[in-house]
Formats: sequence, structure tokens, C-alpha cells
Amino acid sequence: MILKASQRAGAKALAIHLLREDENDHVQVHEIRGFIADDVVGAFREAYAISKGTKCRQYLFGVSISPPETEKVGVAAFERAIETIEQRNGLNGHPRVIVFHEKNGRRHAHCVWSRIKADEMRAVNLPHFKLKLRDISREPFIEHGWTMPRGLVNSEERNPLNFSREEWQQAKRIERDPRSIKTIFQDCWAVSDSGKAFAQSMEARGHSLARGDRRSFVAIDHLGEVYAIARWADVKTKEVNARLGHPETFPSVDEVKARLAQQVDAKLQRFALEARNEFEQARLGLYEQKRKLVSWQRHERRIQLELQAVRQVEETRIRHDRFSKGLLKGIWDRITGRHAAIRRQNEEELSAAMQRDVGERQVLIDRQLNERRSLHRQIREHDKRLDRELESLQRLRGNVFHRPSVEPAVASNFHCLVRQRRRLPML
Repeated sequence: MILKASQRAGAKALAIHLLREDENDHVQVHEIRGFIADDVVGAFREAYAISKGTKCRQYLFGVSISPPETEKVGVAAFERAIETIEQRNGLNGHPRVIVFHEKNGRRHAHCVWSRIKADEMRAVNLPHFKLKLRDISREPFIEHGWTMPRGLVNSEERNPLNFSREEWQQAKRIERDPRSIKTIFQDCWAVSDSGKAFAQSMEARGHSLARGDRRSFVAIDHLGEVYAIARWADVKTKEVNARLGHPETFPSVDEVKARLAQQVDAKLQRFALEARNEFEQARLGLYEQKRKLVSWQRHERRIQLELQAVRQVEETRIRHDRFSKGLLKGIWDRITGRHAAIRRQNEEELSAAMQRDVGERQVLIDRQLNERRSLHRQIREHDKRLDRELESLQRLRGNVFHRPSVEPAVASNFHCLVRQRRRLPML
């Protein structure tokens, strides 16, 4: 299990965070121990009030416990991990609150202890608790045979940024068939009888004419590649000059590249915006499915708890009816040992019934987690498809904009649009 912990204050803010149902699919207060209050807000207020009798400012110690997403982990496994954390950090018997959260197809727990020892009015010191938690987190992976993250095997191998080398490499330029390029130049030259007609024909095929540095005239495609017209049209330079006229009447290569950069950037921005809008509509549909599923699952849990409560009342009545009514019969049952035998039977049945109820709740939780995981896989795959779409557009524009002649302000517009993808609201 992955363990994250911190010492903190802010009892009210923490209680609100733990109980937020708008950010979690399900919230379950599992245990409140050692407090007079029977709710999370009241318990944390008690911890704050007691801490005022000490100099401790960070009077709470909270740990989040997250098992692997694909593994089925029961309540007992969480409780064992919490007990281990408590023992190794010297928090035995300290008041604590345990809350379960289910979100994005995952179930995790939060346990918050009060650091204050009320009988001594002092805060328990927690030296090296992060190193202790790292060691504790390894044990469930070994016990259950889960695949251990590399960061737990050796902390020096952990990559804080979690970036691969490939993600930093520049995209390769798009390869083009030189025969098709030569055909464009030759066709445009053959069908035009003037410089203006040749320029319009080349513009229609995605090439803009410009004044070259070493050659009289060049053509620039939408990727910013420069071509010598005479070479690619397979004609003499004198013929090109004679048809197109004076080079000074044409813009320079840098001017054409800057104009093309703006045009291509605007085009790709529109493509990216269309992709985002299209994917966002589908994404909203998936989150509407999630909202309905979570609502139904909460209803299922309420029904299960109500049915279990009714059954518990009936079973309690049955166990109570086993005892004899009346004073004399009761005394006789105690003398003969019948009363003790019935009590043992009732205790065994009560323990079995409690385990049965916990098992039924765990089965329901596991089933609902699987249902939500399937939906969340669709949501993640949907987001990945949008990422791939935006990345392909970004690689395409990289062939034009990753060049020194391009203005940085032009290149930044498209990056701003792509980054908006990361700021889409989580419903």
C-alpha cells in the first residue's frame, strides 16, 4: 500500500475534506475512537481543544492508505496497516478517526490521530515517520504478492518528475516524397503563362513564392521548407527570372515564413479547438454515466445497510427469546447451566452475524469498484485519445515553429491551447 502522511493543524478544513461527497464517489466514516463526540467534526474539535493546553501546533497526524487500483483489499487489510502504523510511531491508544474514500475507481482510507497524550498533556514526537511509513508500505506488497513500485524497491530510482526521455525528444520532421514535390512545380510551371499565374497556381498547391538569398526565386511550403524553383521545376534560372520579373517585388524568405507560421498556427489552433469541443461533449456524456452510476451505488449501499439493520433486530429478538421468562425459570436455568450455554451460543451467533454483514458489505464494495473501474477506463482512454490528437497536431506544427525564424509569441499560442486540455473540470 502507498502511504502518505503529514503532521498538521486545521481541524475544521480537514474534517470538511474527509467528508466531501462532491469530490468522492463514496465516503464512509469507519471508526471514531477515543473521542466523546461521535462525528468527525466534533472529534477534531476535541483534538484542537486539548492541544490548546500544550505548545503543539500540529496536533493531528494524518495518513492516507492507497492499495493498488486493481487489487481487492478488504477492511481487515486496511485495519492491519493502520495498527502497524500506530504501533511503530508510538500512537498506541491515541484517539483516531478512520474514513474510507472511493474515487476514480479506487478505494483508499484516511486515518487521523490526535498527537496529544491527554493524561500527560504533551504531544508525541514522530521522528523519521516518512522512513517508517516507507518500510511499512513494503510489507503489504510482499505479503499479498503485489508488484512493488520501483520507488519502494529503491528510493534513489524514483523519478520525481515521472517523465520518460522520449517525452522530451523533438518530433521528427514529416517525410515527403520528392517525386510528388517535383510534380507540383512542373505542373504549375506548365499551366501558367505569367508570373502572377504561376504564383497563384503554386499558392493553390500550398507553396508561397519568395525572394531568395542566393537564388533569385524560391518557394516555401506550409512546413517552412524552402525550394529553389528552377531546380524543382527543372527549368533554367533565366526562364524563371523572365517569367516572374524582379525579385525585389517579392517578400523575403523570413517574411513569408512569418506569415505562414501565423496561418498554420491559426489553422492548427482551430483544429485543436474542434477536437477539444468534440471530445468534451463525449466526455460530458461519460461523466453523466458516472454520476448516475455513483447515485445508484449509494442507493444500493443505503438499502443494504437498512436490510442488515432489520435483520439484526430480528436476530437479536430470536436470541433474546431463547432465555426463559420468569424469575424461577431464570434461576433454575442459571443453576443447571442452561443460561450460560444459551449466552455462549448467542455470542457465537452474534460474532458470525457481524462477520457475515462485513463480508456482504465488502462484496458489494468490490462489485461497485469493478463497475466504476470499467467506466473510468473508458474515461481515461477517452482522455488519452484527445491527448494523442493534440500531440499529433503539436508535432505537425513543430515542423514549422521549432525554427529560429519563427517569433516566440506565435509559437506560444498553440501551447496555451494544448495546456487548456489539462485544466478541464473534473465532474
